[in-house]
This record gives sequence, C-alpha cells and structure tokens, in this order.
Amino acid sequence: MAEFVLGTVQLGLPYGAANRTGKPSREAAVALVRRAVAAGIRCFDTAHAYGDAEERLGEALSGQPVFIVTKLSPLNDLAEIAAPADVVAAVEASVAQSCVALRTGRLDCLLLHRAVHRTQFGGVLWQRLLAYKATGVIGKLGVSVQSPAEAAAALECPDVQHIQLPFNLLDWRWAGIVDALTARPDVTVHVRSVLLQGLLAAGDPSVWPVIDGVDPAAVLAGIDALVRELGRDSAADLCMAYARGQAFINGVVIGLETETQLEENLRLMRNPPLTPAECRLVEKRLPHCPEQLLNPALWPKK
Repeated sequence: MAEFVLGTVQLGLPYGAANRTGKPSREAAVALVRRAVAAGIRCFDTAHAYGDAEERLGEALSGQPVFIVTKLSPLNDLAEIAAPADVVAAVEASVAQSCVALRTGRLDCLLLHRAVHRTQFGGVLWQRLLAYKATGVIGKLGVSVQSPAEAAAALECPDVQHIQLPFNLLDWRWAGIVDALTARPDVTVHVRSVLLQGLLAAGDPSVWPVIDGVDPAAVLAGIDALVRELGRDSAADLCMAYARGQAFINGVVIGLETETQLEENLRLMRNPPLTPAECRLVEKRLPHCPEQLLNPALWPKK
C-alpha cells in the first residue's frame, strides 16, 4: 500500500464538501488509524492546522514504524513585516507543538503550509527549518503548493525534498510542470484532493459550488460514462486510478472519516492504475473546467 497516504484532516476537523458524518470521536479516530496500520498503510499526512489530528495520530501511532508528513503552522497571526525573532519563535513553537502532539522528538517530513513562507520574512523562516534539519529534528523539508507556479518555484530550491499538490482528473493545470517534477527524482510528490473534497465521487450535483461555466450533472455523467467504458468499480476508483497512473506521482493522499470508507479505499487502491492510454482518454473526454472549480479556496461562500 505504498501509494496510499492516509490523510487526517477529517480526523481533526469537520472537513470536505461531501462530508456527511462530521469529525469522528477520539476513540473512533485512533481505532481508524490503527486499522490502517494493520492493513499495511505506512505513510500519514497531517498538519499543525488540522485541529487535533496530530494529537490523535500521536496516540494511535506511538512507537509504530511509520512515516508522518506534517505541516508547519500557517502562521496566520504573524505580521508580514514581523521581526526575525518573532518569526523564529513562531517556527520553533510550531515544530515543538507538532513533536509533542505526535509524541516524537523528530519530524519525518515537515512541509510549509504556505509556499510563500520559503522566501518570506527575509528567508529567516526557511533558514531556521534548515537548521532543524541539520540537527536531525526534521528529516525532510518540503512545500505544500496550490498552483503550478508555486511548484515550479519550490523545485528550484535544492533543499526541497517533498512537494504536495492538489490533483484530480479534471485538473489540467499541472501539464506544464510535469517535466520539471520528473527532472527532480530526489523530490517525493504526493497529491491531495483526488476526489475534489468528495465532489467527484459523491454523485450528487447539489453539493457542488455554483460556478459559471460548470455543469456538475454533465461532469458527473461524463465520469460515469468513463467508469463504464474503462471497467472501473466506481467514480472513486476512476479518480484514484487516474492519479496513480501518473508517473510523476509517488503517493495519493486520501482522507476519510469512517472505517467503512477506509475499507473501501483499501479495496480500490488494490485495483490497477490506469494505463497511459486510458489517462489520455480521460483527459480527452472530460471538460476543461475553470480554475475556480479546481481550487476550493476560490469557491463562493455558502
């Protein structure tokens, strides 16, 4: 199950446009993570900003031989012209809090939650993280990006060893960055939002944001037609198989709230990925949707 990276935002927050069950209890979340480990999952994605997800992971995984990718605090309370000492203090607080929550003295991989932080604050923030890496407090450093431009900038930095980006079978934006990603085999690439916060697999046009130029029913009908034509189990299967069919992707981050979802995702991840020819067919058949749909941060407020 090396490709299956268990996302934990739903374990710490009520998250996702198609989420109907809400945030699970602490006991349920811990049991879910332990079931994932028993099933062979060895990589987990979390963040300082995901509510109490880190704490729940720490309780469930203490002493387990797993790899945890977490993210620095978004530092929303830090002014853009903050003093270097304040920046360093905020970084140190975030790292320390993640270590305590995860019950570890070393973070396997730490990503910037905001790509701009790599160069912001005169570089003080990134330099502090490099110092942590040099002393072994952090294993790998990376960046969580929102756009191809952010990914391209991150790839120019030799110290970036991990990139996480949003990707799904409607997301045409990444075609221009594949060569740059392929040229950095030392960089691990994980993708999130393969179900676009659940919209692509929910089968319910009513949960989609209202965006000019987007016909949810038509998009879902196109996905269903491809499911039948390619012999896939479901829309979720098609979405996961498409992401896993991309040569530049090392891991697919899949979030969940229930054990039923975990078992279904485990089953689907055992199915074969799409072939290159099948991926091209998907890209040819599905509509070219506006970026406002592809980036949930741009969705209109309900």
